[in-house]
Amino acid sequence: MKMVAAVIKHFKLDDVRKALTEIDVQGMTAIEVKGFGRQKGHMEVYRGIEYEVQFLPKVKIEVAVPDEKLDDVLTAIQTSANTGEIGDGKIFVYDLEGVIRIRTGERGKEAL
Repeated sequence: MKMVAAVIKHFKLDDVRKALTEIDVQGMTAIEVKGFGRQKGHMEVYRGIEYEVQFLPKVKIEVAVPDEKLDDVLTAIQTSANTGEIGDGKIFVYDLEGVIRIRTGERGKEAL
């Protein structure tokens, strides 16, 4: 099993959710985060004063998937979150040692 974490632009969240639903992904967690990459922030003007925004708002999504679905999930996220502009985000893949469904006690793939 794998844990897929992706940091994407806010306005792409619904597109990613739809793409994952179409390939039968059962669940997803979305967290509002702030960070920077190559963009290094940007300048904004508020009440006539210019200031630097160093951490940009993004959304981090997490999806636990069986190994055989990994490529489909990565493709779905990459194509649906892509705008072609800097700051589209990143996808991270981690090994997932175990999953337990709290309600039933199911473990492993059955818990997904």
